[in-house]
Amino acid sequence: MHRQFLDRTVAGQALAQRLLELALPGPLVVLALPRGGVPVAVEVARALGAPLDLVLVRKIGAPWQPELAVAAVVEGDPPEIVVDEEVQRQIGVDDQYIQARAAGELLEIRRRRLVYLKGRPPAEVEGRTVIVVDDGVATGTTMRAALKALRMRRPARLVLAVPVAPADTLEALRAEVDQVVCLAQPFPFHAVGQHYVDFHQVGDDEVVAALDAVAATGP
Repeated sequence: MHRQFLDRTVAGQALAQRLLELALPGPLVVLALPRGGVPVAVEVARALGAPLDLVLVRKIGAPWQPELAVAAVVEGDPPEIVVDEEVQRQIGVDDQYIQARAAGELLEIRRRRLVYLKGRPPAEVEGRTVIVVDDGVATGTTMRAALKALRMRRPARLVLAVPVAPADTLEALRAEVDQVVCLAQPFPFHAVGQHYVDFHQVGDDEVVAALDAVAATGP
């Protein structure tokens, strides 16, 4: 069934309601994929009374088609690089290309954490129920990288929560999490933005304002 959300805030409120009904075991922490996942995750964190942090992951695109993800890199110590081996094989890029691009994306990741969180320490993940939120999932390459990296931080439970995603991508991601929560799985699926009336590009200022507002009110 086709479902269209007014905007990310409304989608986040609907997602929060579904998560509340699940009565997930605490303590909870909500992690957003910026930038588009932040307005969704703000509503989830507020409704659940949970702290909000970011999981910073950057796509590594093909040389001639940046939107086609060949890999993704996630912040961490050490950072995690997850390669889509099928795409890598199809486009013929080597590991050296991926490593070089990852180094540049890690610089952007560090910039974003500094700008977005202003030195606030990362939320504790180990032993907690971690809810990973984005505004939607398409191919799942960046989300898979984020989930693999988070699993290494030993959460008690890892939950993927998104308003919209294709069923085949969700099925592939189930192996990375303990639970999947998705409000709409339309078919055919072309792009996340088609399922929102307002799908404007979220800027740094909007992310900072949202995170500051949650931090000021507390979980």
